[in-house]
Amino acid sequence: MGSTSAENSSANGVGRRDLIKRSAALGLISVPTMSFLSACATGSGGGDEKESKAPEGEKSEKNPLGVKQGLALEAFIFKGGLGDQYAKDAEADYKKTYGADVKHTGTQQVGPKLTPRFSGGNPPDVIDNSGADHLDMNRLSSQGQLQDLQALLDAASLDDPAKKVSETIHPSTLEKGLHGDVFDVLYYAFTIYGSWYSKKLMDDKGWTYPKTLDEMVTLCGEIKKEKIAPWTYPGKYPYYVHFNLFAQIAKIGGMEGWIAIDNLEPNAWTGNDAVKQVIEHYEELAAKGYFLEGSQGMTHIQSQTAWTKNKAVFIPNGSWVENEAAPTTPDDFQMSVGALFDGSGDKLPQGTLRAEPSEPYIVASKGKNPVGGMELLRIMLSKKHAQNFATKVKSLTCVVDATEGMTLSPGLASASSVFGAAGDNIISLQLQEWYPALTDEKIGGLTGQLLTGDLKAADWIKKTQQYADEVKKDDTVQKFTRDK
Repeated sequence: MGSTSAENSSANGVGRRDLIKRSAALGLISVPTMSFLSACATGSGGGDEKESKAPEGEKSEKNPLGVKQGLALEAFIFKGGLGDQYAKDAEADYKKTYGADVKHTGTQQVGPKLTPRFSGGNPPDVIDNSGADHLDMNRLSSQGQLQDLQALLDAASLDDPAKKVSETIHPSTLEKGLHGDVFDVLYYAFTIYGSWYSKKLMDDKGWTYPKTLDEMVTLCGEIKKEKIAPWTYPGKYPYYVHFNLFAQIAKIGGMEGWIAIDNLEPNAWTGNDAVKQVIEHYEELAAKGYFLEGSQGMTHIQSQTAWTKNKAVFIPNGSWVENEAAPTTPDDFQMSVGALFDGSGDKLPQGTLRAEPSEPYIVASKGKNPVGGMELLRIMLSKKHAQNFATKVKSLTCVVDATEGMTLSPGLASASSVFGAAGDNIISLQLQEWYPALTDEKIGGLTGQLLTGDLKAADWIKKTQQYADEVKKDDTVQKFTRDK
């Protein structure tokens, strides 16, 4: 995909992005990731402030970034569906290599805990900025609080000194990590989104994963006859449904139509026939009672537990679900994921999948050891730690071909399979990344009402357009645009 850039930002970085031009062919720019409610990181910092000069060591073949031996490192890691042991394992290698203490904090409250520290000029060195209470990276970047990671991209990879780090990771990761022309966010994971199900249950019942929206409605009718709910979802966090719903709109209407939505263009929702098709599909599912009773009051964990207990066949989710739902998943569940469905007049072919970089890592430019923060990321980008991540959390990383030759868990194997089958028909979206208050709170509230039958499709579309227009006119909200 093309670059993401803040409105009014300079367009002079084309040369710098030569290294990521491969991503255009893949049509990727954003994942999906799990970015939700923004916890604003405030402070007096501006983009033109000088970064604090942290101590640096001597650069060498084995130490290309110039990490100072013995200098302590602080890591703040989101401890959600992926846990944080994978990060601790990389930190152990850092400690062993550089003889330095590593202070580790695993938390689900990244934003609340770190907002005052950024404001006070005392941030940790490296942060996994994920979860519902994450920091506002757009604001941090504009304040000059994020370390430019170009040195990391240019450094020799741990596995092959003849290859730069940038040559070992997925091109969409290189593109998504940009703010304007500066690469300052490393999305470490690679998430596959879709409709998740138990292959064992489907096989036992003789059901086949549907290829179209109409086939899904028909299958839901058959499932309901078996006294099983076709779908469940976390009604307390209805934006989970958007992982599929938004992508389905892009699949049917094409990326040009979705880019208009990402860019907050007038009538982008109301003037797109794919929006009407998809929202009316969800309206029909609700009207026919195809959602598990009580889903509207469930958390993501509760809905996943109901799903793994076969109270519902399908759930919208990302590939972190295999690890997050592991405590309640039967050994023979055969967790699987399916691609997006065909509608009418689709712009993108059958098998199209939403797959995006996720799990954003940032290094604080004003931390005590930003060079060490980048080095920890270089260690994590080795095949050893990419494979450790796949083993421990059953998810892909941005490291290309890292899982080659590995025996994968059922969900990860299924995700890898549909990703391979999709080829270049991979889509990624930015709206949920750029404007989480719009998607997760405003539109999420509408989606919750839609799935309980309390809101008609036409009203969902009308109000969603209204909310998007309000954001567009709000000068306090920083705007971003994409061209591909």
